[in-house]
Order: sequence, then C-alpha cells, then structure tokens
Amino acid sequence: MKAVRSGLSEAERAAASERIAREIISSEAYQRAVTIFSYLAFGTEVETRGIIRQAWDDGKTVALPRCTGPRTMRWYRAGSFEGLEKSRYGIWEPVQDPAAEILPEVAAPSLAIVPGLAFDVSGMRLGYGGGYYDAFLASYSSTAVGVCFSGQLIPSLSAYGLIEPHDQPVSQVMAS
Repeated sequence: MKAVRSGLSEAERAAASERIAREIISSEAYQRAVTIFSYLAFGTEVETRGIIRQAWDDGKTVALPRCTGPRTMRWYRAGSFEGLEKSRYGIWEPVQDPAAEILPEVAAPSLAIVPGLAFDVSGMRLGYGGGYYDAFLASYSSTAVGVCFSGQLIPSLSAYGLIEPHDQPVSQVMAS
C-alpha cells in the first residue's frame, strides 16, 4: 500500500486530497462539528492542511495529535502551523501544553480525520503498526472519517488476515 500511494504523482495526490477535502468540508459531520481532530499529513499521505485551514476559517477548534507513549496520543489545540515540533518519527506535532490539551471525550460534537495505509469498505483500517489510532478510536464516540487514495481502499482487510482483535473501524471512508 505504501507503493500504491507513492506511485501516485504529486499532482495526482494533490488533486485527490483536494477532492477528499471538499467532500469532508461539505459533510454533515463537519458542518455540525465544533472540534476537528486531524492528523497533519506526512510524506505521501492524504494532505489535510486544506481541511485544517478551512476549519480555522469556519471558527472551529482544531486539535492535532502528539504521541506520548505506547499506543497513546494526546490532542492539543492548534491555531496555526507555527510552533510545531518534529517527533522522532519526523512527524510534526503540537507542543505538549496542558493548557492547550483537548480531551476527545468532552469535545463533542466533533469529527476525527484518520490516516491509514489501507481501509476496507466496512471501515476497518490498516495502520502503521503502533496502535495509536486503534486506541483512540476505541474510546472516541463521534464521527471518525478514514481518508485514503482510491488504490488504498479494498473490499476486505479481513480476507488478507490483516484484522486483529484490537483493531477499530472508522465511521466512514472517503477515498479519491
């Protein structure tokens, strides 16, 4: 799936990311959300900066994740792309600031935008192996949207033996 994603040209990824952003921004889940929990795209992932900028323009709170331990993410309010720190994995993360922390369980109504290497039509996802999003999704009660390029959406991850007991589905998948 990394090869599928990397095999797209920069222009193809940008156009698909823009289509996904338009679909998310026009969705009912986005419209009613007060808080948007979003990853910040890394490498060849579906780009999320356009969604984040629109959320700021719409007066929504944007929270970005910071990996804080095994299978543990904490979410912090971000009002710009300035002041982020590069993690040991090379991913830009918000500074760990207790005053800016947002607890997903009390931030309703909200919308989470979730990355993955692959998704299937039932919403199951293949992540990067750390279990961070599975742990997050296990206790997240609002709408979670998985985003991917069309070649990363397959009929069934289970058919390939890629589903484990701790894996959590997203509410829906948007692929382009």
